[in-house]
Amino acid sequence: MIDVVALGELLIDFTMQSTDDAGYPTMAAHPGGAPANFLAALAKYGSHAALIGKVGADTFGRLLRGTLEDAGIETRGLVMADDVFTTLAFVTLDETGDREFSFARKPGADTCIRFEELDLSLIDEAKVFHFGTLSLTDEPARSATQQAVAYAKAKGKLITCDPNLRKPLWKDEAAAKEQMLWSLAQADVVKISDEEVDFLFGLSVQEGAKHILSTYGVKLVFVTCGAEGCWYDNGSACGMVPSLTGIQVADTTGAGDIFGGSAVHMLLKTGKAPEQLTDEELRGVVSFACTAAGLSTTKAGGISSVPAYDDVIGRMG
Repeated sequence: MIDVVALGELLIDFTMQSTDDAGYPTMAAHPGGAPANFLAALAKYGSHAALIGKVGADTFGRLLRGTLEDAGIETRGLVMADDVFTTLAFVTLDETGDREFSFARKPGADTCIRFEELDLSLIDEAKVFHFGTLSLTDEPARSATQQAVAYAKAKGKLITCDPNLRKPLWKDEAAAKEQMLWSLAQADVVKISDEEVDFLFGLSVQEGAKHILSTYGVKLVFVTCGAEGCWYDNGSACGMVPSLTGIQVADTTGAGDIFGGSAVHMLLKTGKAPEQLTDEELRGVVSFACTAAGLSTTKAGGISSVPAYDDVIGRMG
């Protein structure tokens, strides 16, 4: 039995290490992609995870497949394509220290996956189907994702979603908003950032969570707030859990994905429906996820930075 299957991008993140005198960055390659980072946390903590995606039959594609296998993530749903390259993402820092993203994705392999290439048996076997919105930016991946979500819903799977906003990947902000709102309407559990709540609704974290619950049929919302922590709400219990403190942050890439995977792992451990969780149970889920995400920022990369379970528990006190 597969606990969670995710559909979406698997790519290489190039993160800035330093700059030369002319301002050009020296960069290091790390395996990544939001769904892959998400699954890496689940697999690290003992959940059976699988990825449905597409990479190039090139050096990076082969490396990524090996990385998933080493992380304990099922790869039989990973398509290796001869006609397109593995997607590359470049993460630099702007003059204020905030991350900027550039992508070699015109097209990248992840955007070229077609519905007929999906291994639907993985969805059949899974308890949870997870997707993000970066697979909705371009065809044919958009249609494949929409059909896969419909298939998973028809099979009665719990649907989790991360409406991940990367503005450079969208033709315009209106298209991004349309697809992100569509994704909310499909999900039972949503992990969304405070910046994405503001982008979609212009609401506060608390008001945005309530709006998502009441408007889109979502059962549980996690709104991550960076260094501030995470606001949770399932309609009957809500509150804020602070982020981990006393750490030296090296790289925040993938931290939100690791939060999401950690939270879903802990949710599955309760054996309860998301809307049935008590405040005490939700605080435990979010505390674990915030701690895991915080510790992940002390190392570079996404998949490679998921902390060990004992380290997370040790920092929770």
